[in-house]
Amino acid sequence: MTEYISFRQRLDAVLRTLDIKQVQVFLIAEKQWSEGQPADPEFAMWMMVAGSPSLRNLHDRAYEWLMTHGHEDDASAFLARDKKLGTKDGAKRGKGSGASGLPQFGGKRPSSARDMKRKPSQS
Repeated sequence: MTEYISFRQRLDAVLRTLDIKQVQVFLIAEKQWSEGQPADPEFAMWMMVAGSPSLRNLHDRAYEWLMTHGHEDDASAFLARDKKLGTKDGAKRGKGSGASGLPQFGGKRPSSARDMKRKPSQS
């Protein structure tokens, strides 16, 4: 587990640069990517930025990039996730509620699970 934590911290440090070449070099050196893979490394980088809880200060930029480069569905998924995690209006993002800064899960069920519970059984 500590190996993953170390990798994740180093990856986030490289992602923070927003330099696709540095991200590629790092991920190829870590044997996570190979030359020419993925086909769209810039999209992959922005998805990693959007998905990283420790890069919340860059989520708005990731959302904007995704929206302006034909990835509206992906951007909307991250915006919806941020709203569920309780960030104010899904645009202003702060640290998570846990001591680690990671989001805390639990409490409310996803709306689909709530809706299923409310529907009368069809027997």
